[in-house]
Amino acid sequence: MSPLTLAEIEAIARRAHAAQTDKAGRPYAEHLRAVAEGVRVRGGSGEQIAAAWLHDAVEDDALSREWLDTAALPEAVKDMVLALTKVKGEDLPAYTRRILATPGALLIKESDIAHNADPGRLAALDEPTRIRLSEKYATVRRLLNLPEEGR
Repeated sequence: MSPLTLAEIEAIARRAHAAQTDKAGRPYAEHLRAVAEGVRVRGGSGEQIAAAWLHDAVEDDALSREWLDTAALPEAVKDMVLALTKVKGEDLPAYTRRILATPGALLIKESDIAHNADPGRLAALDEPTRIRLSEKYATVRRLLNLPEEGR
């Protein structure tokens, strides 16, 4: 079985998340595209861009863990997707340690946080949600030793 191409991975991710919207009601694929593009402009590899397209698929039940395990993807892509998949009940320190321990995953999470914390996206949310998420993103940045937004 030949490996999936980046275009195939993008199409799979878009289909898998087709019915999903983000917290502001926008199509979820917009977030996936932004994270993948953020990885690309930050100098990420093709494997990192592929993992960016899939970074929320297992966590959101858009694709199953079994699908990921058997997909024609490099092991590094699977490892990054699993590192970025928050497990129900898992605390942020454990989650961020796994990201830091997985080669390539940090750049994807950096791009993910950058898009999630974008002031334009946050402005579309109600104030309590905006505050809660801003605090969460700041905590994750600190745990991952990423610079604060705007620095």
